Amino acid sequence: MEKVSEKKQQVIRSFKLHDKDTGSSSVQIALLTERINQLTEHFKTHKKDHHSRRGLLGLVARRRRLLNYLKREDPKKYEELLEKLNLRK
Repeated sequence: MEKVSEKKQQVIRSFKLHDKDTGSSSVQIALLTERINQLTEHFKTHKKDHHSRRGLLGLVARRRRLLNYLKREDPKKYEELLEKLNLRK
């Protein structure tokens, strides 16, 4: 389990806005993106795992809502985040 925690801390460090930031929208989006990427890799070997696929769809929807919020509140930060996470080619 420590590998997950280390990876999560690394993502938080690279996207935080200030020292104690763990819940800003950019950090949340980055964490969701990391989890979505992990699940995508999982589905390459476990094609019939439909229960986890439903969870993945929920994560994608949550990330979409957070991205819409960020776009509405701070379009510049939204564009920077899309570039940094390599979303939307």
